[in-house]
Amino acid sequence: MKRTKEQSRKRIHMRVRKKVNGTAERPRLSVYRSNNAIYCQVINDLSGHTLASASSQGLTGNNVAQAVEVGKLIAERSKAAGIQSVVFDRGGYLYHGRVKALAEGARDGGLQF
Repeated sequence: MKRTKEQSRKRIHMRVRKKVNGTAERPRLSVYRSNNAIYCQVINDLSGHTLASASSQGLTGNNVAQAVEVGKLIAERSKAAGIQSVVFDRGGYLYHGRVKALAEGARDGGLQF
């Protein structure tokens, strides 16, 4: 049976997650991309808590511009929570388009990764 695109992405994500872990000092910035929106969370994997989150729901503009805004928003919320540095988890997606725009927006907002 042939794998679907989503099954392939999940396999890639599990392979990446073996290496990428979030700690209290350097939590994980996780990205989820749907057809309509893009979501991100800053997660401490040791305690299993979400420290900050943001999404593109309610934002206007094209998808890439929304992703940049979400990146800046997550950087602002992370700094408010006392987080300066994160490890980036692209969620099994290619580092291209909206995922790359979100990462660059977070970097512009002041997050280091």
